[in-house]
Amino acid sequence: MAGFLSDLVQYRKLLLMILVLGIGGTHLSGFQMSVINYTSPYIQKFINETWLERYGSALQQETLTLLWSFIVSMYCVGGMIGCLCSGYLTAKYGKKKCLLFNDAVLIVATLNTGFSRRAKSFEMILIGRFLEGIGAGIHMNAHVQYAGEISPKKFRGFVNVTCSVFLALGKAVARILGLRDLLGTEDMWNVLLSFSGLVALIQLLFLPFFPESPPYLLLQKGDKDGCLKAMKQLWGEENYHTEFDDMLKEKAVTKGTKIMNVLEVLKESSVYPQLCTMLLLLLSLQLCGLSAITFYTTEIFQTANLQENIIPYVALGVATSELISIIFCSSIIDRFGRRILLWGGYLLMALILVLLETSLLLSDRFLWMRYCSVTLIFLFIIAYGIGPAGAVASVMNEIFTLSTRSSAFVIGGIVIWLGLTFTGMLFPFAVMVLGPFCFLIFIAVLITAAVLIYLFLPETKGRSISEITEEFKTRQFKKKHHRRVEKNATEERTFCTKL
Repeated sequence: MAGFLSDLVQYRKLLLMILVLGIGGTHLSGFQMSVINYTSPYIQKFINETWLERYGSALQQETLTLLWSFIVSMYCVGGMIGCLCSGYLTAKYGKKKCLLFNDAVLIVATLNTGFSRRAKSFEMILIGRFLEGIGAGIHMNAHVQYAGEISPKKFRGFVNVTCSVFLALGKAVARILGLRDLLGTEDMWNVLLSFSGLVALIQLLFLPFFPESPPYLLLQKGDKDGCLKAMKQLWGEENYHTEFDDMLKEKAVTKGTKIMNVLEVLKESSVYPQLCTMLLLLLSLQLCGLSAITFYTTEIFQTANLQENIIPYVALGVATSELISIIFCSSIIDRFGRRILLWGGYLLMALILVLLETSLLLSDRFLWMRYCSVTLIFLFIIAYGIGPAGAVASVMNEIFTLSTRSSAFVIGGIVIWLGLTFTGMLFPFAVMVLGPFCFLIFIAVLITAAVLIYLFLPETKGRSISEITEEFKTRQFKKKHHRRVEKNATEERTFCTKL
């Protein structure tokens, strides 16, 4: 306890910076993804009323659905554009300036959505959601990289997981404010959508008091004094020497290497193992079954005979469970490591899905199975939060050097946004065709991901970027050496045969 309190005092500025980064970073992404569900009926009614007032006739349901789908999909389109821009912006201007610019974009987006009702223009909602998507694409990449680069080695896992903590916090805040007792009403939906601007304004006011990331200052800008000043400000006088030596080693290894763009990273064969690892983690995270759980939550709660007015509060309990479990993950990740949380979490999630599949199939025979399904949903969310939800962001931040990290995150971001788009489009049809059997797909994905992570992912806990990069090179060399030995052996056997 004494050590914990001592660290809390020494790293208080680092903790404050994490808070400022988080509320204007992934917290907003979680909020924006969730809040649209609570405003959906009110926005559609507003579109219909606006159209009727303009043109004297009501919209057909098909046209209304099309306009609503545009509003929803514009967020993903903007997210992909923002993600593509983030690599260039973070490399040229740094994470700090990039986030400050992003806050201004989000405030403009909020002005559009907030005043759309007074202006009687649903087009302003469309513009606002597009700009919010651009902001999300930028700050999801910049926040995760920034947090990883300002953290000392012993707290690196904890700081990286805070990105997932704030994402879950955003979902929970959206569920709380979206309750009908608060802002989830027909009169207040535009105020609910404007919450993002308030949070962005807070970050815009406070972030200038904190430094740019030390690795960026030293490795990209060559500002040794600025790097030392930033490290002292965030970590204290006595806690930066080892980290600074590691940065100097990385600078020596990457001397003369500029920050690479996306095409250069894709052509660089030495980065392929890290890219494959990142794609494995992101694809397994998107196909782990969380979308299926979200889709079936309301239906399962209804079949368990929960009252309609209670279901939003139970759903809030699910979001709170995710938040608490990710916070717990942040407290244990630097003790147990990333690898065991990933493969162990995936196996536990697969087991829970097997039990959930069984309970759904038997719920018509045994009524008590419905309550088991509710319990299993909470357990699945907890396993997701303790394991992959927190560990994936940490591993992604730790396996890339500064010269490749920005572009690698752009590639990963494109995978995320494409995955969100196609999952949203295809998953309802998969449910229609397969019903509860759709969980079998996710069980197979979880088991496969757990095996691959166990076999091929090196542990990154407590290791410098140069050590982790060297580990990937060693594994790659071993594979090449093994293939070369096999080839030589084959040639020798062929030669002997000819004799």
